[in-house]
Amino acid sequence: MAKTTIEWTENSWNPVTGCTKISPGCDNCYAEKMAKRLKAMGNPSYRNGFEVTLQEQLLDYPLKRKKPSIFFVNSMSDLFHKDIPFEYILRVFVTMNLAKQHIFQVLTKRTERLVKLSKKLPWSKNIWMGVSIENDDYKFRLDHLKNTDAKVKFISFEPLIGRVENPNLDGIDWAIVGGESGYKSRPIKTEWIDEIQVACHRSNTDFFFKQWGGFNKKKNGRLLHGKTWDEMPSLTRHLSTNP
Repeated sequence: MAKTTIEWTENSWNPVTGCTKISPGCDNCYAEKMAKRLKAMGNPSYRNGFEVTLQEQLLDYPLKRKKPSIFFVNSMSDLFHKDIPFEYILRVFVTMNLAKQHIFQVLTKRTERLVKLSKKLPWSKNIWMGVSIENDDYKFRLDHLKNTDAKVKFISFEPLIGRVENPNLDGIDWAIVGGESGYKSRPIKTEWIDEIQVACHRSNTDFFFKQWGGFNKKKNGRLLHGKTWDEMPSLTRHLSTNP
């Protein structure tokens, strides 16, 4: 577990590390760069670099932390990667079910496996399930998400590297939009963001603008049309001791 500077969460929890590229949004993966750096520093959790590695020693960490928090699950991996056994995914879900004081944000690009496994997983309402959509070619992930049993559903349009045409966000609780950052970052266009924001208003979906990105993301900031957009689902509504 670690505190994170990601604007829409508080902590990262990585019961799995490592991944493989699956679509253009992965091209400049920050997690891959970080994993290689941590391996070079001798961090034992990254002894395999960015190869998929089960971190069983971290499975029960959220149960030890009593103060309510928001956890981004597998910021350094994808929980629905084909190399992660279903039995291990289930163990992660059991931990999230037991740690009802926390909110867990799970994000995947592997939506086919997500749909396949959804009926077999225990979806307590403190589990927020999200999918990444980087351009219109991957809008199908939105429909896959709608076909899961997750109680809270969200989309991460980050890195947004192309237009997503008229997305139907009915049934989606939250949308995060952000540009790619770093020296190889691809540009984001205001009209792409605006189209998603209009779709959010139409579907009563909370809208969160994370960043413009670019080589100097701090300088470029987070203002959209002169305003910061930090909407997100009500924490008090979704945090509960009830299943």
